[in-house]
Amino acid sequence: MLTTLNQDQDDEVLRVNTDLVVANVTVLDKDGKFVSGLRRADFQILEDGAEQKISAFSAEETPFAAAILLDTSGSMESRLTLGRSAAIRFLDGLRDEDVAEVYSFNTKVERWGDFSPGRDLPPRVYALQTKTMTALNDAILRAADDLAKRAEKRRAIVVLSDGGENYSRASSDKALDHASSAAATIYGVNMSESGPSRDLAGAAILKHLAEKSGGLYIDTPAGQELRDSFAAISEELGHQYTITYRSANRTRDGKWRTIQIKLSKPDVTVRTRKGYRAPKG
Repeated sequence: MLTTLNQDQDDEVLRVNTDLVVANVTVLDKDGKFVSGLRRADFQILEDGAEQKISAFSAEETPFAAAILLDTSGSMESRLTLGRSAAIRFLDGLRDEDVAEVYSFNTKVERWGDFSPGRDLPPRVYALQTKTMTALNDAILRAADDLAKRAEKRRAIVVLSDGGENYSRASSDKALDHASSAAATIYGVNMSESGPSRDLAGAAILKHLAEKSGGLYIDTPAGQELRDSFAAISEELGHQYTITYRSANRTRDGKWRTIQIKLSKPDVTVRTRKGYRAPKG
């Protein structure tokens, strides 16, 4: 029996400079737990409906690099302390071999140090104050470009924000383009207060970024649910399956190509990228 992940054509963009395509794949059971022990033969890859030959398959536990984006815009005035606490909680859950870096963003994007195995926030982050507007897309683009230079195969962008966007030069599509090019998965944590006053548009922005990149949207900014979500993200990033194939379609036409993954295991959920845009010229 084949369990199929249907992936509709979308405007998510994954640009590749060669014919090699890489997909980091998460497989979860019906309880949301990571499914380990799968082999290359368990996976089937189709591109635009045509089966592709897997050229490389990795299932080993491996380090990952994470960029933590802390929203310091004016709308986060009453939530910044909570945002810092969430960042520390995520850092606490990393393994010894994982590295992370902290960014802040309002109208400017600031990077506070370099990727490291440190488990505390850089001292200057504790002195940050909220102000002005929100350049969320620019922050994702900057983090993605930095992650693209990393040696780790698994990369994540963790956004701690109320989801507002009102200042970026980059569009959401361009930010997703850069994240896809870096093979970075976006996880959006909604830091705004739950209830009728919550900004639904901001929540939709975070959901959009997470879903398009194959990541997760987390609706709760604190408590046991957040701790469990962060633990699941760390486990996922450390245990994803990495599949590489060389596209049989060698046409360099810049067109969108869908990726479909079939798995020889029933009752599982498969999450990965929806496709990529072929190189041009």
